Amino acid sequence: MSKIVIIGGGLSGLSLAIRLRERLPASSITVLEKRSQAGGNISTVHRDGFRVECGPNGIFDAKPSTIQLCRDLDLGDRLIAASESSRKNRYLFVNNKLQALPGSLWSFINSPLLSWRGKLNILMEKYRRRPPTLIDDESIAAFARRRAGKEVAEVLADAMVTGIHAGDPELLSVAAAFPRLPQFEREHGSVSRGFRAASKKRREEAATRGEKPQPQRLWSFREGLHVLVGAMRERLGESVVTGVSVRRVERTESGWFVKADGRDSWEADAVILAAPAHEQANMIEELDPGLAFEMWSIPYSRVAVVALGFRGSEVPAVDGFGYIAPQNTRRDLLGVQWCSSIFPERAPDGMVLWRALCGGWHRGEVVDWSDEKLVNSVRVELRSAMNVVAVPVFQHVARWPAAIPQYMIGHLDRVKRIEAKVANYPGLFVAGNAYHGVAMNDCTEQAFVLANRVAGFFQAKR
Repeated sequence: MSKIVIIGGGLSGLSLAIRLRERLPASSITVLEKRSQAGGNISTVHRDGFRVECGPNGIFDAKPSTIQLCRDLDLGDRLIAASESSRKNRYLFVNNKLQALPGSLWSFINSPLLSWRGKLNILMEKYRRRPPTLIDDESIAAFARRRAGKEVAEVLADAMVTGIHAGDPELLSVAAAFPRLPQFEREHGSVSRGFRAASKKRREEAATRGEKPQPQRLWSFREGLHVLVGAMRERLGESVVTGVSVRRVERTESGWFVKADGRDSWEADAVILAAPAHEQANMIEELDPGLAFEMWSIPYSRVAVVALGFRGSEVPAVDGFGYIAPQNTRRDLLGVQWCSSIFPERAPDGMVLWRALCGGWHRGEVVDWSDEKLVNSVRVELRSAMNVVAVPVFQHVARWPAAIPQYMIGHLDRVKRIEAKVANYPGLFVAGNAYHGVAMNDCTEQAFVLANRVAGFFQAKR
């Protein structure tokens, strides 16, 4: 019987274990998680009638992998879609006021977000020529400036990066963080043409299946995303071991040896590192210092989640997703999500639940503030953006010192070097959102890919 040890019990590690069970049913699979609970950054807190997502807020169905995982775990009928208003009504906080993101050509033309020059640059993007030679790597901001001008880079591109990566568009690689954008430019000559082609393809695929094309939406569970973690843990049973801090991974004549704090240790034929990159580096530093250095070189942004509950009668009525404050504004928060407007039953009757995301690449020190200072700073921001003066009746603060890996310029080359070095050690694999995408869908999609690679390793071994 083949023995497989996965180090890291977040979404990447758990979903990989599920897929390995399908591909290698006769294998022994152990998932080691250093925290007392598995799930990584997916965590739902139920308190005083409020349901707070401390990490990801939902499952976006732009890719099918996470929704398919839910169905494979018999959770498909428990999925609920976010409100229609949360898909349509989204805002940016710029020039000291909330301004709606345009959802149609007419609203775009009338939007105050961009000047007429900025709007014209977007409309003319499809006529801009591709560079005559391939650009090796380019920041998101540089790509946006080249395709649509400075204003689009400073407002829309910054907001997109803030909302997804909590990072700096001047530093992040567009090819690593948003690979579809340069792909659209290469294949269709422009980003706007690429989006139209992708939309047309989705409509054609839906028609082939005899379905009506549906807009992409956000999904969750009535009880919160911890339902997905709970289902994976139940499916894996005693294979998941929590409270285990792995110190090092060693190579042996017969395979691999995993040493944890204390006397705990595991022998394995294959080891998969699915913890954050810096933790992976600590585990294999003695095995390969060069590989560890490359892993340590992947930085992370720091984020604090501040959830506040209010009496609905004491705050403005909102109907939408929330708003983003672009990082170039250097505010105390990155944005606010109107949770009880997005999903039902996030707050008791007569109450609303909002959560603010604070910190990010340029304001990481905010995460170290006391709960009181964090809550007060969010209240100041809410007063500025939404004229909220009410005192919250509920609060919950969650801190993520290593929240989101940052795909800096050169990230793709670094990942190639890491994977080339890992290939020198048969039976060693790396996983997690530090390499091929930070979103939930990226983690569950890579679980499919890596499960096939691990299965191929054992096939070749036999």
